Amino acid sequence: MSTPAAPDVPPIPRLVRRDAGRVIGGVAGGVADHLGVDAFRVRVVFVVLAALAGAGVLAYGLLWFFCPQGNDTESPAPGERRQALGLAVLALVAMTVVGFAASGTPAAYLVPFVFVMVGAGLVWREFDTSKTAPHSTALTWTRLAGGAVLVVGGLAVIVVAGRRNYGGLSTTLLAVAATLIGVVLLTVPLWMRLWRALNEERAARIRNAEREEIASHLHDSVLQTLALIQKQAGKPEEVARLARSQERELRGWLFGDVAQRGTSLSASIREVGAEVEDTYGIEVEVITVGDLRPDEGARHGPGSEVRRWPALIGATREALVNAAKHSGERSVDVYMEVGDEEVEVFVRDRGVGFDRDGVDPDRQGLTRSITSRVERAGGQARIDSTPGRGTNIRLIMPRPTTHADADSDGHDDAHEATQEATHTDESIDHGKAR
Repeated sequence: MSTPAAPDVPPIPRLVRRDAGRVIGGVAGGVADHLGVDAFRVRVVFVVLAALAGAGVLAYGLLWFFCPQGNDTESPAPGERRQALGLAVLALVAMTVVGFAASGTPAAYLVPFVFVMVGAGLVWREFDTSKTAPHSTALTWTRLAGGAVLVVGGLAVIVVAGRRNYGGLSTTLLAVAATLIGVVLLTVPLWMRLWRALNEERAARIRNAEREEIASHLHDSVLQTLALIQKQAGKPEEVARLARSQERELRGWLFGDVAQRGTSLSASIREVGAEVEDTYGIEVEVITVGDLRPDEGARHGPGSEVRRWPALIGATREALVNAAKHSGERSVDVYMEVGDEEVEVFVRDRGVGFDRDGVDPDRQGLTRSITSRVERAGGQARIDSTPGRGTNIRLIMPRPTTHADADSDGHDDAHEATQEATHTDESIDHGKAR
């Protein structure tokens, strides 16, 4: 019995404030829409939180500031609007009464503080203009003026009360602090709008830069290659070469890391494959497992430690060139695997192959260009070929020790192992100028 496919889970909508459907700031309605509950319940929760040291008012203000405006177009019903305003008044009264009873704060501070919040709410609401239901100019200015008067008047009362209760505190300092608080409260919507506009402008600039980069690359590479393909339409091999070269370049641009070119052994092997492919018009399929820096081991000592990776890359290139010239096959596979102790590279073609026992003694092209090059750097090469079944070349290069102070016995053992592998390989005919 086949397992039924899991149903697609719809993405969670982003939390936004109501626009046309708002009563004050659209926060409670937006939270209700986001959670899929009735807006009345959310407003009741804000009222209860407001009685807890004003936590509901603070949460409402923060959500008003950080949540973007939505795109709803349905206005609230008159009954819902009256209900929401009544709950807002209830929240302010509850916060005032509980604050007065629990903290012992004088009414001279709590009452003007409530007026300051109401005035700030009026100013915020008018600056946070709706995109679907623009307000009358006269009504807007009236509300702004009323809100500013409430904020300034409430702060003035707080300053006067503070002067009476804290006689040692300078009246100038109280006035400056009240002025700063009033400016912040009245300009929060402007800063909020500026902050959102900057974010939108930055995002638009990034998108535009990405589009320009993509357009430039497509013009310089893909479109130019398509034009060349049109001119070479009568040459199928040339068209295939251009198409494959463009595919490789585009894949490298989309998924590769340009910063790794020249500093990665895997990238160097791929570049060698691309070079041979473009030069000789064959298909080179490169697969790599693991990676390392091609200069690994250069700081551990002179000699083969410095030459090992250039020798491996050069031998791989020569193996590909020989396959392109003499195998008669249009496709060559390259497989590289980076292990903990050594790096192996396999170059295989399924071409004509050759008989190792029938190679003339004076035709040792593979031996000189591949086997000897790898062995001089401390590695090994194995060449297996059968007439009619292709050739497989295996290159093995040990990784350098990670300790600069390796003892001499270890070096001697490695040298003896290399010499033994060399003498073993001499019994096999390795190369052929095919």
